[in-house]
Amino acid sequence: MIDSILDRLTRLHPKVIDLSLDRVLRLLDALGSPQEKLPPVIHVAGTNGKGSTVATLRALFEAAEMRAHVYTSPHLVRFAERIRVAGSLPTDPELLALLEEVEAANAGRPITFFEITTAAAFLAFAKTPAEVCILETGLGGRLDATNVVERPALTVITPIAMDHESFLGGRIEAIAAEKAGIMKRGIACVVAKQGRKAAKVLEARSSELGVPLIREGEHFFARTASDGGLVYRGPSVEWSLPAPALAGAFQYRNTALALACIERLSRTEPVPTFPDFPPSALGPGIRSVTWPARLQHLTNGPLVDMLPEGWELWLDGGHNPHAAEALAQHTRSWRDKPLMAVFGILSTKDVDGYLEPLAARFHTLRAVAIPGEAAALPAEDGAAAATRHFCLDAKPSPSVEAAVADLIAAGTGPARILICGSLYLAGTVLSDNS
Repeated sequence: MIDSILDRLTRLHPKVIDLSLDRVLRLLDALGSPQEKLPPVIHVAGTNGKGSTVATLRALFEAAEMRAHVYTSPHLVRFAERIRVAGSLPTDPELLALLEEVEAANAGRPITFFEITTAAAFLAFAKTPAEVCILETGLGGRLDATNVVERPALTVITPIAMDHESFLGGRIEAIAAEKAGIMKRGIACVVAKQGRKAAKVLEARSSELGVPLIREGEHFFARTASDGGLVYRGPSVEWSLPAPALAGAFQYRNTALALACIERLSRTEPVPTFPDFPPSALGPGIRSVTWPARLQHLTNGPLVDMLPEGWELWLDGGHNPHAAEALAQHTRSWRDKPLMAVFGILSTKDVDGYLEPLAARFHTLRAVAIPGEAAALPAEDGAAAATRHFCLDAKPSPSVEAAVADLIAAGTGPARILICGSLYLAGTVLSDNS
């Protein structure tokens, strides 16, 4: 039943992506404007690190025993992952009732899948009490369906890089302008450190709207402590905390963004309705963060069962050059074992830009076409691209399972296998190995 209604919703508009606010506002009006009945909203945009920042915020609030609504996309295995209501994913009957209500209110009019499911999330959130609501943009910001909340408590912009150029523009300035569209007059925006061009766009927009920018590297900082923990310093606090639960040095920066949000919201003057946040919850919160397919160590499932003793299997869903650079930086700490890869990506992505910083780090690579994706890059093209970027043993493979088996056969001892290139590939892997 869930699959059939989701299939109907995907056919309500001929385009998968058609950025606009008119259709979703019309539907929300028919539903009684649930976006106006939400608890304090934290609205997050950016290119990389959005999901990890949102996951960290959720873990921090839940450690403080505060109920958090969370809207993210895309899902990896089940659609319900997108809509977390006061800390819980909806059951199938709850999700079915929700989707049927928004489908009826839409009355068959054209609307994109993301727009109608965003409306469903707002409806679910408006019906259930919570202390905070965290919204992740789907694409861009200015015309993203989540950008209908007129007065969020706070906005957040993670690192901006080239991605989705066909929808957001082919220049970093155009992409930054779309992300800056979530800023609201007079409401503070927590901003990750950006490149010069993106930073200039964000500064101009903030000046136009009177938005206080809380900048990484100027107003808040994070560094690695001698014991591997995280030291956060903001305008009014300094916290010594455990290392982030999520793997990768870049997670220190994502964690700092979340902590800067907590610090800002803990002030009474900008958000008088926001509950006090107990600092004692920070450590347990950081230790409890989970976010699948972000440098995730897979420890069970059929693929793991294939591994000889001493081998490891990791999964990462980053899919643009900026994400690949961060991944390449982290792999420099993996010196104890050879690094191998199963690589799959969409043909619409910057394949060469993704592989340039990363491919040469792989001892061996097997390329696969992502199952069920019309835009999947053919395995032969993936292997050729990896060879262009100096991976010395890159070949196509018919499936992830066959690729892992081939890598094991090619190895001479314990190795680390990284499955990477796409969230869609990660979703297919997690559906059977999580």
